[in-house]
Amino acid sequence: MEVQLIAANVDTIFVVTSCNEEFNDSRLERYLALASDSGVKVVVVLTKKDLADDPDAYADRVRTITSNVAVELVNALDVSTLDGTRAWCQTGQTVALVGSSGVGKSTLVNTLAGREVQLTGSIREDDAHGRHTTTSRSLHLLEEGALLLDVPGLRELGMVDLERGVAEVFNDVEALALRCRFADCAHQAEPGCGVRAAIDSGELDERRFRNYEKMLREEARNTATIAERHQQSRRFGKRVRQAMKERQRFRPS
Repeated sequence: MEVQLIAANVDTIFVVTSCNEEFNDSRLERYLALASDSGVKVVVVLTKKDLADDPDAYADRVRTITSNVAVELVNALDVSTLDGTRAWCQTGQTVALVGSSGVGKSTLVNTLAGREVQLTGSIREDDAHGRHTTTSRSLHLLEEGALLLDVPGLRELGMVDLERGVAEVFNDVEALALRCRFADCAHQAEPGCGVRAAIDSGELDERRFRNYEKMLREEARNTATIAERHQQSRRFGKRVRQAMKERQRFRPS
């Protein structure tokens, strides 16, 4: 598995998704775990509110996932809806936009910049998913003095060494686990399981718990794989250094 850095020296991350079929709770939880682990401010920007019958319902879904981030509802084509989003883009601030293709990141960048700096594309009518129009990172200076970093839509977002971010996004699940009778509860069929009780009563969504488990397993597996590769690399480097020392020792004078 290859680890790819998304950005560095960022003050705020805009996690961008849209008020249509593209909105996916489990994927949003992944983005939020990644953003939260970075230790920077996180804002969820919900685009295409003008196309939704009830855009506030999407904001409510975000707040069900986490209450620790700001939520902005916008029409990326309408500058009058961007006052709240623009407030995060002040002088000296660097803001990175992440999200899937077709959610309106490039359109949002163009409207915030006041000019066309990114190509935009249409969404597929059959499933409301977008096509890749941004294929490389680009940095734009706004009139307010902020730097706006547009990141290409990510086809895959894996969990690597994000234990803190997962714990923050799923703090409700981890709090429920403290109610379990046994400290090593696997939250399956153990008696006195606080997590299963919450699922059965409707306090906790089964989908959310399953995604939490999935992300923890993936994070542990990928982090272990990276650690093994580093260990193998160190062993190989040690063997190379030993071989070079042996060669120096037996070199004719």
